[in-house]
Amino acid sequence: MAEIQFSRGITEDAVPEVRVTRSRDGSNGTATFYFERPKALSSTSTETITGMYLIDEEGEISTREVKAKFVNGQPEALEAFYYIKSVAEWERFMRFMERYSEEHDLGFSKS
Repeated sequence: MAEIQFSRGITEDAVPEVRVTRSRDGSNGTATFYFERPKALSSTSTETITGMYLIDEEGEISTREVKAKFVNGQPEALEAFYYIKSVAEWERFMRFMERYSEEHDLGFSKS
């Protein structure tokens, strides 16, 4: 079980595009998540977005860096940033992404 939530207890159905960068020495990095038309922004959602929570059997990774994108005044997308500050955080994030990508048929390509 690997899932992403924007409000605790409510799993996001939209599968994001994820871009990851890492410093040359591996000590830090950034993961950028882009969700088009996420359930969290739908007109039927009454929950407040409190952050992005990456949840799996090891526990939870969270970030408060979440921004909404609007087109013609309508919510269109969410962009979230997770800043990785150590090798241990990098390894934990990659374990989550492996689980999440297996469950949601995501591919990985190096640039």
